[in-house]
Amino acid sequence: MNEIDDKWAGQRRIHLTVATIVCDGDRFLLVEESPFGEQLLNQPAGHVEPGEAITAAAVRETLEETGYRVRLSHFLGHYHYYPQAIPASYHRLCFIADQFEAVAGAVIDADIDRPVWLSYDEILARRSELRSDLVLHCIDDYRAGIRHSLDQFDRQR
Repeated sequence: MNEIDDKWAGQRRIHLTVATIVCDGDRFLLVEESPFGEQLLNQPAGHVEPGEAITAAAVRETLEETGYRVRLSHFLGHYHYYPQAIPASYHRLCFIADQFEAVAGAVIDADIDRPVWLSYDEILARRSELRSDLVLHCIDDYRAGIRHSLDQFDRQR
């Protein structure tokens, strides 16, 4: 076993994650985080908890990472990321929030350095800091007008 295998032994190999696009005019809500000691940019994003509705996970993760409560309006798409450095496959379901409000006294996750509002040009200027290519891919899809209904999520069965 090598160092990477040791670090990830017993970890899930397939990760179901959510992310949220929050836009205010020409600025996008992102987070600065330092998961590996190097500061990176990401959308508010995280794992879906066992038994949690997918849309509820997107709302929860956005609040926990940014201090903003959001209302989801659309599903942007399903994205797949397979990092070469670890034996995992990430499936990201990305949502769009059309309303947001700052929550007074909200506590931001310890893993987050701070939330930031950046224009598209500022994001491009910091492209080398993106946590993955999915960050820009999602923003580009949003800017291209891709929108899908939320009807397919969280149906009671």
